[in-house]
Amino acid sequence: MLRVKSSTICLLTAVGAARIPGMLAEIARHPDVDAIVIACFDDTGVDAVRTLVNVPVLGIGEAAYHAASIIATKFSVITTLSRSVPGLENNLMRYGLAQKCARVRATEIPVLKLEEGDPATLYKIRSKIREAIEQDNAEAIVLGCAGMAELMAELSEEFGLPVIDGVAAGVSFAEALVNNRLSTSKIGAYSNKCQK
Repeated sequence: MLRVKSSTICLLTAVGAARIPGMLAEIARHPDVDAIVIACFDDTGVDAVRTLVNVPVLGIGEAAYHAASIIATKFSVITTLSRSVPGLENNLMRYGLAQKCARVRATEIPVLKLEEGDPATLYKIRSKIREAIEQDNAEAIVLGCAGMAELMAELSEEFGLPVIDGVAAGVSFAEALVNNRLSTSKIGAYSNKCQK
């Protein structure tokens, strides 16, 4: 059975790191999962969790970037706040995908505002996508927040290009890894054995 734990509120960078103990406690309460998808786009805690468990662990940011890099030669990311941009750019470098990302664009929409369904919010997201297409020559768009997930199909149809939701990408990759009996390697960086 595949279970996905999604959080409504995603705190970023140093604040996000403070969430790791709670995340680990939640994972400990559910030891029989086949995979774990961490639904915070900056992939907070993914490396720590990969070290501690023996099932595939996916961050929705990494999953979305890889999906975009498979289907487009250049993509742009549309995220929430400007303060998120440096962390996301750092992750793109860590994942070896910075050269495929044209730009990370912030809408200046707080995460919780996404849930309100305000037409002005959707207008800001559409405007950033338009800029990414016209200025970045983006061939695909990555939605840089789990709170944007429900917009994927609508925006893809409207703009005529692939729009990637990290939650959907993360779950799909998790299912593929489980179905192929693949998990995190415990040799090297994600080893949970203490060195003497």
